[in-house]
Amino acid sequence: MKPQICLVPKLDGLGGMVSFQAKFKQGLTARNIPTCFDLNHPDNKAVLVIGGTRHIWQLWRAKRRHVRIVQRLNGLNWRHKVEQTPLQRSLKAELNNQLIAFIRRFLADAIVYQSEFSQWWWNRVFGQISIPTQVTHNGIDLAQYNPTGPEQPPQDHFRILLVEGHMTAGQTWGLETAVLLAGFLKEMHDLSVELMVVGDVSDAVKAHAYALAPRQWINWVGVVPRTEIPALDRAAHVLFSADLNAACPNSVIESMACGLPILAYDTGALKELVPEGAGAVVPYGADYWQLEKSRIEPLAQACIEIFQNNAAYRQGARLHAETHFRLDAMVESYLEALVP
Repeated sequence: MKPQICLVPKLDGLGGMVSFQAKFKQGLTARNIPTCFDLNHPDNKAVLVIGGTRHIWQLWRAKRRHVRIVQRLNGLNWRHKVEQTPLQRSLKAELNNQLIAFIRRFLADAIVYQSEFSQWWWNRVFGQISIPTQVTHNGIDLAQYNPTGPEQPPQDHFRILLVEGHMTAGQTWGLETAVLLAGFLKEMHDLSVELMVVGDVSDAVKAHAYALAPRQWINWVGVVPRTEIPALDRAAHVLFSADLNAACPNSVIESMACGLPILAYDTGALKELVPEGAGAVVPYGADYWQLEKSRIEPLAQACIEIFQNNAAYRQGARLHAETHFRLDAMVESYLEALVP
């Protein structure tokens, strides 16, 4: 009988961790490897902690039963340290950092970092650890996310796609930048540009976007099922990756798998994920760790280059995804850590 793997915490809703857990469980099921979400289950041979869990006592008891504990780490909460944040939210962010760091230091038998950037970040803030570690980028179902379909980018204008889970009043940087970029392309280069925004966006954030650019063409798509993402990717000219210091954003990998080129600033793991030919990763032009204002001009020039050579970039994006982001390879890599 194959060893049972426990996945904690049990996740639902939107976001990259939710998507990862669903894909990983799917990969284990395809291999006839049993899974559960119960740390106390007697058949558990390994536990994959996705970030952190509040059930420290149960995790410690599993470790005492010689259940192998592997922790998957992305980035840290950091914006609360450099921007005005309500005290309760700031304390929660810092407590989550400390909880995850405690598991990393004292309970985990091995660590899987989502990217080289993620590993560097954790080592810088909380120090290096002596247990085995590895870097495994997220993977994608290349059959589900693919360039083949009836959808095509518009012929009469350019479409920039922005895909986020939730955009509230405190998470507007990416949207603001995308709006300014589209406006710059329109005003300075006389291009017809549609900004398509996928995700949960509050009315206050929408009003803020229109205040920045009252005449900007913004298509608010809202929250869509994950099954509709490939069609949206195929129907755009470029994805703007809006996260600052992202560890390994799923939207980037999914887009490349669908043949959609990536446009991003050089923060976080973007440079290690997106090579030349699959998109453009440009200098931020300021101190992004302090949330200083970025430079739009280099981003706009790179965007125009992708517009003008879209077919070649689309081919490069898909080829890179096929080579580096296969779901099977990701699952096998995690299994090497979980069941060595």
